[in-house]
Amino acid sequence: MLTRQFTEEQKMFREAYRRFLAEAVVPEMERFREQGIVDREIFKAAGEKGFLMVWPEERFGGLDDYDIRWEQVIIEELAYARCGDWFGSLHSRIVAPYITRFGTEEQMQRYIPGAVSGDIVLAVAMTEPDAGSNLAGMRTHATEEDDHWVLNGQKTYISNGINCDLVVVAAKTDPHNNPHAMTLFLVEGNWEGFERGRNLKKLGLKAQDTAELFFHDVKVPKANVLGEAHQGFYYLMSGLAEERLLGAMGYLAAAQLSWDLTATFVQEREVFGKPLAAMQNTQFKMAELRAELDITQCYVDQAALAFNEGTLSAEDAAMAKLKTSELQQRVADEGLQLHGGAGFMDEYPISRQSADAKIATIYAGSSEIMKLIIGRYCLGDQYEPFNQRNF
Repeated sequence: MLTRQFTEEQKMFREAYRRFLAEAVVPEMERFREQGIVDREIFKAAGEKGFLMVWPEERFGGLDDYDIRWEQVIIEELAYARCGDWFGSLHSRIVAPYITRFGTEEQMQRYIPGAVSGDIVLAVAMTEPDAGSNLAGMRTHATEEDDHWVLNGQKTYISNGINCDLVVVAAKTDPHNNPHAMTLFLVEGNWEGFERGRNLKKLGLKAQDTAELFFHDVKVPKANVLGEAHQGFYYLMSGLAEERLLGAMGYLAAAQLSWDLTATFVQEREVFGKPLAAMQNTQFKMAELRAELDITQCYVDQAALAFNEGTLSAEDAAMAKLKTSELQQRVADEGLQLHGGAGFMDEYPISRQSADAKIATIYAGSSEIMKLIIGRYCLGDQYEPFNQRNF
């Protein structure tokens, strides 16, 4: 097997984080799934041990190391511990970087230390009932007044929507003249006019609170505008490559677990007097998946290194997201099939692996959107033939 490129400190961190999950999170996951939300105390417990947000500067409580492989360790261990429906990485590496990249010093001082400690839970609100991947269809809007903005609209399918204390909200700010003119606002959870709707029931990822959010004449101080007004669309686009890479890490780790669960089952399950693993059909299916998993893992690991170097393109991230999300579904479904009737029973982990995988090809950009991004690149003027690339 090829050696993966993690530092010794990251390997030690992996062992420590694995112990933390086993002791503090795994025993509670069934309760979290039943209640449809992870207790806020889990964010606090992770924050106290330095596991919630590793990368921020030391003055905010982090390690001051933006190497994305720290988050890769966290994502992989979450998936393998079957705790992937706790979206700590949404809080840490998807939402929080918007504040540190585009926020003012005052905004960072106000929110990042609490996010590192787990006292402030973060969410981002883009999706609306009529606007998913097409942000131009967004209807949430904000009107500028003397010393504040007035925010109105509705968001849906918002992860961490119930738990969150601070939401990065995208809203149109010049809808009549420029459909791409939107602004990001830092909206605190206790502000007047901000209401949370239902904690939505889902097919999978049942412990992750996913909510509707409503904004009725919410007064947002100008000090809570994130970055420059009207530039929110470009800020959101700038974070998509990282979000899709993080997603790919999680999808692939879940697929690796599905394969291992299935391998154990087919070795133990007897059919016609011999292990299911001895059947040629089983061997062919498992071999094909094993090869694809390991090859895809090499690509994702390389993409992580490229991200650290600042060279990960939108197309690279889209390829990683497309292939890993579809592979997660395929490995889980093949595994369920090889489990037979047992795979349909909730007591077998492969059942939940299959249900949780269904969303992977939809959120963070659907497979169809990923194909559009890749297709425009590889059939466009900027595409470089294989033998002309800079290896």
